[in-house]
Amino acid sequence: MSLFIIWLGVMFPLVFSPGPANIVFAASGARVGIKRSIPLVAGIDSIFIIKSIIIGYGLGEVVKSHPEIMNSLQLVGAIYLVYVAVKFMRPNSSKSENISTELGFFDGLLIQLLNSKGWLMVFLMFSLFTEPSQDIFGDKGVAVLIIWLAFLNISMHFVWVSIGEFLSRVSSSPLYEKWLSFFYACCLIAVSIWLIIENPMVITYLGIST
Repeated sequence: MSLFIIWLGVMFPLVFSPGPANIVFAASGARVGIKRSIPLVAGIDSIFIIKSIIIGYGLGEVVKSHPEIMNSLQLVGAIYLVYVAVKFMRPNSSKSENISTELGFFDGLLIQLLNSKGWLMVFLMFSLFTEPSQDIFGDKGVAVLIIWLAFLNISMHFVWVSIGEFLSRVSSSPLYEKWLSFFYACCLIAVSIWLIIENPMVITYLGIST
């Protein structure tokens, strides 16, 4: 129990913080509600579980030894987030337009696959807690961490979707909905710009060209 409390104290802030995926969850909840956001949640958390398995059982060393893979994913992910932001900026005036801008399972797969923060968070978890978990749970230690993270991710992701849906119900004004979508889109664009500016490949390129 003490290990779980320590683990939760470290992982909860990382999972709940307003990163790219959580902003998308809130925007999706505001736009289409909880029920129709389930495919998006399923897509993102499927990749999270796969990441956990890959890193937890040692295959993550391949990614770690080739930082250019992570850097490239970060750049592509930043560009994709801009695309998602543009989708949220589109008017939501009819049901058909609503469906056309709805994010689904495949969008979730891409968002999380290209989310460099997700990879780093999983690396951090296993670097800190693999040995203590194996001391308590033996060979099942890695599996226990994967299950804990999966439950924490899924529950917190639905919290973010619920927050978005709640904010969308504060007012039925079309102007309010428009500005709420615009706010989420601006948040995603801001995150995208930060990911690009902080990317080592971009920093190296700018350093060479200046």
